[in-house]
Amino acid sequence: MKKLLTLMLAGAASFSVLSGDFDSTQLKIENAMKSNLRTLKEVYRDSNRKPVETLKFFGLREDMRVVELLPGGGWYTKILAPTLKEKGDFYVALNTTQVEQHLLPHPDFQHTKVAGKDAKIWREEGSPVLSAKLDSLGVDNVDMVLTFRNYHSFTPEARMELNHAIFKALKPGGVYGVITHTARHMEPNKHENSRRIDPVKAILEITKAGFVFEDYSDLHYRPVDKLDKEVGDRSVTGRTDRWTFRFRKPE
Repeated sequence: MKKLLTLMLAGAASFSVLSGDFDSTQLKIENAMKSNLRTLKEVYRDSNRKPVETLKFFGLREDMRVVELLPGGGWYTKILAPTLKEKGDFYVALNTTQVEQHLLPHPDFQHTKVAGKDAKIWREEGSPVLSAKLDSLGVDNVDMVLTFRNYHSFTPEARMELNHAIFKALKPGGVYGVITHTARHMEPNKHENSRRIDPVKAILEITKAGFVFEDYSDLHYRPVDKLDKEVGDRSVTGRTDRWTFRFRKPE
């Protein structure tokens, strides 16, 4: 896989090195990670999810305008919102019910805004993945859009709608950071890979929406995961292999 990604990167456009000193941002991330709002279960996952290294790879800086998609219970929201609250702007979009009810009323999250309220997301009867209808995220000129372990959750058609909406939301040069569970290349759909996605397929889909594939990281490479189990299987849950990609909207 690394060899294939290296070849794909060789044909990508050249961009300048991510600018800005990360030290101040890292300090805020680390302070957010110490918050008593984080549960012991969430803290336990730090060593696996590596938030400092991951956000550094994506190029996060404390003064950016950032959107987190499908925040779920708010694992990353609890880190991103305090990090960005003083100098940046932070939005959550799509599947925001839990964070709206349980996090946003707290002082550390009062500056967090909800975007994409007009988006329609639903699950067809019997389908393991989501359908979606959205023309935009309801916000524009943002520096970064991030989604963690969610890209696999949508139908191919919904992923294309989502990718186009993200492209519109980002400013030229903006970053789209994606992490999700790895599926074998070109493997047919089945229960075991229903919450996984082929990384090559994802690159093709996202670049088709106009993005440039800029870089990848092996931060979440897990050789113990043979990619043959459903991600909730006890033998791999919490140790799944995940691809970590950074895309950029051309200047």
